[in-house]
Amino acid sequence: MDTLERIEGLGLVSVRDATVATSRDEDAAIDQRVGPATIPFSWLMRLLPASRRKAMQALCAFGSEVGGIVDGKASWTMKLALLADWRAEIALLYAGRPEHIVTRALRDAVDRFDLLCEDFLALINGKEMDVRDIRAPSLQYLDLYCEQRAVAVSRIALRILGVPPPDGVRLAAPLGRGMQLTGILRDLAQDAARQRLYLPRELLCAHGIFATMPSYVLAQPALPQVCNALAERAAAYFADAERAIVARPRLAMLAATAMLSGYRALLGALLARAWTGLDEPVRIPVWHQTALLTGRSLIGG
Repeated sequence: MDTLERIEGLGLVSVRDATVATSRDEDAAIDQRVGPATIPFSWLMRLLPASRRKAMQALCAFGSEVGGIVDGKASWTMKLALLADWRAEIALLYAGRPEHIVTRALRDAVDRFDLLCEDFLALINGKEMDVRDIRAPSLQYLDLYCEQRAVAVSRIALRILGVPPPDGVRLAAPLGRGMQLTGILRDLAQDAARQRLYLPRELLCAHGIFATMPSYVLAQPALPQVCNALAERAAAYFADAERAIVARPRLAMLAATAMLSGYRALLGALLARAWTGLDEPVRIPVWHQTALLTGRSLIGG
């Protein structure tokens, strides 16, 4: 039984599942694939030219597809096989022969905005790190995770939004890392339920926690100190991102400014509740929620 047959047997979507749709059908299918992920930032979408709007929708659809693999119920080996299929699909996209409906929607964006193949592959690599179950990674490994998950997709998004590469690359690094670290701090309980723990081992050991079992770590009295230390790193990244933003025209940085503001508000709310009630939703002002949902639909964090 080949990979495609195993995928179909599990009721999963293959990367070769939708090769006969018409152009009109493709647009409708993309909207359906992204689903609610487009709704939180529809106000922002309306500000964008059609080509940029469609590109952002396709990017979110891509993130939803690969993210769905990671969080799905397939076996570890099946998830790796599905991610390998997506690497092959990205290769087809850059060869001018995309087969999946999402990469067909990305085809125009790749050409129009000079999106880099390496960024899409990095995003897939980051998802594979999730599949392999992260538990108390080293700071170096965590930084690589942030680079491949949030920084890579931030570089893609900023190109689509019209931020030129030198400025976009300079901004994507701190913004993506700050967003990812804040997402980790928000999702401690959710990740622990999946047997994942993203708190770096150096910070855990510095505060007397030497275990890596997620549920055990979250029950330790020293957990707030660990989280505060990681929050300081996120805040420093946000400060760097702000300096990169103010150097550019305000309109070009509208989306980045909104996400920076939203994630800063989330980080502040997490600090304010002092790392209690980890499984409860964090409440922040409504005007920040849109930016958070935008970021979550892009980086999954």
